[in-house]
Amino acid sequence: MSEQQPNPYTSDPAGGQGDYKWGPGEASYGYPQPYPAPPAYQPTIGGAGIPAPAYHGAAPVGGAGLSLGDITIAGDQIITPSGTMPLRGAMWNATDFSRTEEKIPPHAIVLAIIFFLFCLLGLLFLLMKQKTTTGYIQVTVTSGGRHHSTMIPAVDAYTYQWVMGQLNYARSMSM
Repeated sequence: MSEQQPNPYTSDPAGGQGDYKWGPGEASYGYPQPYPAPPAYQPTIGGAGIPAPAYHGAAPVGGAGLSLGDITIAGDQIITPSGTMPLRGAMWNATDFSRTEEKIPPHAIVLAIIFFLFCLLGLLFLLMKQKTTTGYIQVTVTSGGRHHSTMIPAVDAYTYQWVMGQLNYARSMSM
């Protein structure tokens, strides 16, 4: 019982474990491959040293085609503070972080009290509502391995619909 049994899964018939190494020996399918060597230089401007492909589309050449916050589309590229990205194949997303609150303004409460004492119709002033919209809409764009996000302030309840209209136009230009 104190005698140790040989390992049936080893290639050594005697059961020796001298040449056994834990883990995979070489990188193979399913395991991460080694990283490629870094480039000889690190460009500080996006796309420096990379030749621009010839593009013969019907994109505007001069001024900006569309602007959402600090994201601008000009020609066949997207210009952001963090650098330029190719327009073709860009992924656009918008998230609504705004809210619209409805409340009775203070002057309506004062008028309701005053006119209630005089003619009992003052309660109609409590039907006055004031809508205020606060927050922002977040617009993100991803293209060419880069990602940029911007915030657009919500000025009214229809700001999100306006941003989505602009975003759908940008998506149509990205195809």
